[in-house]
Amino acid sequence: MSTTPLLSFAHGSVVPRADVPQLETPAFRAAIVDAVGAGHRIISFFGHPAADGSIELLAILAHDADGKLSAASTLIDGKYPALTPECPQAHWFEREIAEQWAVTPEGHPWLKPIRFHPSYRPGSTPWHRAKETPAKPGVADYFRVEGEEVHEVAVGPVHAGIIEPGHFRFQCHGENVFHLEIELGYQHRGLEHHLRGGPGQKTIHYMETAAGDTTIGHATAYCHLLESQGNIRAPARAQVLRGVALELERLANHTGDLGALAGDVGFLPTASFCGRIRGDWLNLTAVLCGNRFGRGLIRPGGLGCDLEKEGLKDILNRLDAIERDMAGAVELLWSSTSIMARFEETGCVSHEDANAIGLVGPAARASGIGRDIRHDFPSGIYRYAHIPLSTWHSGDVFARALIRWVESQRSVDFVREQLSMLPEGAIATTPASLEPDAMSVSLVEGWRGEICHVALTDSQGRFEHYKIVDPSFHNWFGLALSLRNQQISDFPLCNNSFNLSYCGHDL
Repeated sequence: MSTTPLLSFAHGSVVPRADVPQLETPAFRAAIVDAVGAGHRIISFFGHPAADGSIELLAILAHDADGKLSAASTLIDGKYPALTPECPQAHWFEREIAEQWAVTPEGHPWLKPIRFHPSYRPGSTPWHRAKETPAKPGVADYFRVEGEEVHEVAVGPVHAGIIEPGHFRFQCHGENVFHLEIELGYQHRGLEHHLRGGPGQKTIHYMETAAGDTTIGHATAYCHLLESQGNIRAPARAQVLRGVALELERLANHTGDLGALAGDVGFLPTASFCGRIRGDWLNLTAVLCGNRFGRGLIRPGGLGCDLEKEGLKDILNRLDAIERDMAGAVELLWSSTSIMARFEETGCVSHEDANAIGLVGPAARASGIGRDIRHDFPSGIYRYAHIPLSTWHSGDVFARALIRWVESQRSVDFVREQLSMLPEGAIATTPASLEPDAMSVSLVEGWRGEICHVALTDSQGRFEHYKIVDPSFHNWFGLALSLRNQQISDFPLCNNSFNLSYCGHDL
């Protein structure tokens, strides 16, 4: 019999908020640290205002081995002992909590904001009580490495072309990088604030644009959450087409990433071919719903549009040719010894470090961690149709590229199989109203990795608080680790091997 003070519950279930144990802060901290030590991991950790004016911290953990979630909360007023020194997975979450709610996780090794808020330093007025004005960056502290001939190289936040804003500061000795500090938050949109009081007409639009290249992933997570709250299930045809759309999104982005990695080492054949083939995958999504990024397709209760017979035939006819073209382009990478020399042993993140900081998605699987929501917490069509887990052991650029290629092949097989036996029938059912005073958690394996949505409803069944954790939130520090003891010229290659989202982070 378990003696843990955490509440255990199944993915996709609705939990009364009164059932979530509210622990004294020392007991809360010990419970989280002990659970992580026993193999659980933090998938969401955030604060929100309590009725008495204090801040309630809520932690959601996942135990991948048995597909169970757990949760606990605590009330704090001003400060609490940080989890990070004993639980590095909490590092980024606690920095966010400090900047959003003006509380101090005492003992945190680097308590610096990850975004900019109107009041971004612990101890000042919390942003939710401050006047809603555009945030301006203050004078930031940067980690410094001292020593003879140690120098800094600062890049961004303004970048060439259409890349989003982010600041990268390298501590170097010659060409060798000792440490990379990543500073984000330049376009913080306050998305979660706008979701409160929902769902409403604009809510699905916010979800589709939480991270523009992950429209299907975030919209699916939101709809799964609403459907669990309303105790309904999307029709079989809708579940299949949702899965197809999610894998097409994965294919388009994995293909683009492989092309970008080729471009970083000046290998133009694969770079140019993959750029075109990425467009072919996007065009298949357009056949599916009329929009290349999948907007308008995923809706609560099912789908916003159906795939006609002509469209189904068109997708299946194009699939073989695109698969063949992609194989030809990517095989050029693996057959080039000079490319492999640049990929192998570059940007390594060890299994131990990846596990300690909680990497997700291809970045985690490239470091030998068998972590995939489609396998560990399946929902929708993935409860019936399984995609084999893809892992590698080296944790370098080569591994992150290889995982993308293997996953792409398996996604093509999935799309072909599911469309060849697409069930007939309805594409949507009417979603029910949300449960009042309840908590729901939704997990989806997006192309970057784990997407986590958490909703807390009020007594009227509206969103009192809505928390989104994009996979980039877990993985940005992994990019920083990958640059340690690398040449600074390897940064573009390492960066694209993660290809993380600024906008998905700067919610």
